[in-house]
Amino acid sequence: MADNGVRGDGAAEREKDPEYLLTLERGLTVLRSFNQQRPEMQLSEVAAATGLSPAVARRCLNTLVALGYVGRHGRRFLLRPEVLVFGSAYLASMNLEQVVTPHLQSLRDETGDSASMATLSGPDILYLVHVSTNRHIRLGASVGTRYPAHATSLGKVLLAFEPEKLLEDYLVTATLNRFTERTLTNREELTARLLRVRELGYDSALDELDYGIVSVAVPVRDKDGNVCASINCSTSTTRISQDELVRTRLPLLRRAARDIELSLQQWPFLMHSLARG
Repeated sequence: MADNGVRGDGAAEREKDPEYLLTLERGLTVLRSFNQQRPEMQLSEVAAATGLSPAVARRCLNTLVALGYVGRHGRRFLLRPEVLVFGSAYLASMNLEQVVTPHLQSLRDETGDSASMATLSGPDILYLVHVSTNRHIRLGASVGTRYPAHATSLGKVLLAFEPEKLLEDYLVTATLNRFTERTLTNREELTARLLRVRELGYDSALDELDYGIVSVAVPVRDKDGNVCASINCSTSTTRISQDELVRTRLPLLRRAARDIELSLQQWPFLMHSLARG
């Protein structure tokens, strides 16, 4: 089964729309199929990863090669640096550096923790801003990094405030991989956790994505009160206990979230971009 995150339950409905370009979807699906585990692929591997037929995958790859977004090395295909124009265009046009980064830098400077902002992208979280600390943390993160939502504090905050139908779809279709013995892979337990997150307004994760990492996250809301992103603090378990992290960082995170919300109101196009749906 394809794991590119593009197609879903609404695929058939989208394809009936005369304004919908199926060929564009297929090309983007091919681009998204390359990742850290699959930096280079043969045609058959691209077809398997995307769920496209080999003939369709070949036409998409040949087009992307001609446009300079995909390169060819023997029988294997790989992304070329030109694809970075998509991400850099978003960052430049949305002014994330000016609007969000200063608040997370202040949070980092005050706590010594890494601070991040993320949104949902399919079953994953997508890092939009990341301010790192000089301390070594096993899991690296940067703008564009993706991690499974169910294994992160950022992700569980975002999932907890999803509209009911979208959350139901996620709980039915998402693959809940286990990364440590503390990763939540039982759907009933995850549902109960998300209800608790909605009640408390935050989530804290300990050793769920990797051992030795503790984090706490809160939602960021748009002007209508809808959750459009989440921010967190994360650090090593050798520095602080989970209880102490929640006690000391939660007030600071909530203050930073309010400051970011006020900043977003001054940049409505960025808020519109972050809006779900």
